Amino acid sequence: MPTILITGAAGFVGGHVAREAARHRGDLRLMSHRSPLPDSAPPSHQGSPARDGARVVRADLTDPASLRGVCDGVDVLIHCASQIGGDAEANEAVNARGTAALIEEARRAGVTRIVQLSTASVYGRGTFRGDRPEELTRNPRSPTSLTRATAEDAVLAAGGVVLRPHLVYGEGDRWVVPGLTRILRTLPGTVEGWSARTSVIAVSELAALLVAAALAPAADLTASVYHATHPEPVPVGTLLRAVAECTGIDWPDRELTAGQARAVLVEKGVPPSGLDMFTTDHVFDSARLWADLRRAPGAGFDTDFPLAAPWYRKALQAG
Repeated sequence: MPTILITGAAGFVGGHVAREAARHRGDLRLMSHRSPLPDSAPPSHQGSPARDGARVVRADLTDPASLRGVCDGVDVLIHCASQIGGDAEANEAVNARGTAALIEEARRAGVTRIVQLSTASVYGRGTFRGDRPEELTRNPRSPTSLTRATAEDAVLAAGGVVLRPHLVYGEGDRWVVPGLTRILRTLPGTVEGWSARTSVIAVSELAALLVAAALAPAADLTASVYHATHPEPVPVGTLLRAVAECTGIDWPDRELTAGQARAVLVEKGVPPSGLDMFTTDHVFDSARLWADLRRAPGAGFDTDFPLAAPWYRKALQAG
């Protein structure tokens, strides 16, 4: 089995990828500069023992010098680390310059497979109804999506593979369900029936896809960019009802237009940008990824979300 290096191993998706990769025999290295991994690890690329036989690698994407040697002896790099939110400089430092430095180090060390976790937000705003990656043009709007698109370019130039999920839910999520909860608590009604559909994926399933893409024979991968979603999109109303039930929010008995809802959010100081995502279809075709990896998708949202609900209740109460 190959030696695998996972960046962002203390993060939401990266932590699940680390657990998934640990199920496979091989040398596993977990790169992070955050505290959830053992603080006793030395600040060098030599690493230190961690759980399940993995080794902790201390490095920081904002410090290119700390990346020297981090890929020595590595066969496969799964790049999950990213800056989400924050100012433009923070995003540029981590997502753009940091990824470029990491990929340069991977190429120097002779890493044979690079897989990057990206995001469908690189497409910007719009309506998406079952499009494949090759049918879409990137149009990033935010500093995060813009710099993650730049990171994609570095990975693709090195012959790597990019996976773009849309909405990712599950244990560790600090963005999707918390954001939906805030919208639900702010709006006094549903928005035109919440009739749009959206692509989602459980974080455990996304982690399995990332590891499978990292370990798949090169001949099996027929594309360099894939959508990583469950094949069955979820009606936004179904998604929001599940969140409301999970968080104890009463379902409203009135309906708002999109304009009314936007005005309420602005008045309450809640960014209305996320509203567009739930009032128009955001469905992305992931059939090629499942076929190339020879994997069957899991049961989907109706089964997977209830498994994460207890964690969400506890996390939202604590927050």
